[in-house]
Amino acid sequence: MSKTISYQRPDGQSVSGYLAEPAGAPAAPAVVVIQEWWGLNDQIRGVADKLAAAGYRALVPDLYRGRVALEAHEAEHLMKDLNFGDAAGQDVRGAVQYLKRTGSGKVGVTGFCMGGALTLLAACNVPEADAACTWYGYPPLEFVDATRIKAPLMGHWATDDAAFAIAGVDTLEQKLRAAGVGFEFFRYDCKHAFANETADSKNLPILKYDPQAAELAWKRTMEFFARHLR
Repeated sequence: MSKTISYQRPDGQSVSGYLAEPAGAPAAPAVVVIQEWWGLNDQIRGVADKLAAAGYRALVPDLYRGRVALEAHEAEHLMKDLNFGDAAGQDVRGAVQYLKRTGSGKVGVTGFCMGGALTLLAACNVPEADAACTWYGYPPLEFVDATRIKAPLMGHWATDDAAFAIAGVDTLEQKLRAAGVGFEFFRYDCKHAFANETADSKNLPILKYDPQAAELAWKRTMEFFARHLR
């Protein structure tokens, strides 16, 4: 069961989002799903549907307020116009709060590409989140205050990622260890967006879907959320 909903941010502003829910489970644990730079498109709705089929309520905030990119230059423009701190601290936090207020005892956060970067920011700035799983994306690391991350963290990274260099993941790991954060990071011999089944259709050389790596990463993610949200 899926629908478009509206919820309130902590500052009182209203945001719309795509909510997918398992049938007959109003109090199921939940996951906030954060879009790639393309926007709230059919592919990211499919991620929410996948989580709903696994028994989670899944909410995708519409960070671009109804706009969706089809080409990379459009996506880059929309992403550059996005206030990342506001998106993580207000849109994503409001989504977590909405899911808890409407029945979910525990709520995780996951995101891909740009959404992966926002997942890490949410891990720092959304104290209500109970777990976070980032996919091949991180923000400028000076914005990651690892001492504020209290929820368990998982990350899936592509070693041949031209968008988010794997060397940045090495530095991120050092910050997390120094702060005593509990985390599990996995590296895959892949390109960026390896879990996006529509990646090849974008005709961008830096993107490549890898179904085997995607399947393994999703298996690990489902086990992670089952441990920390159920």
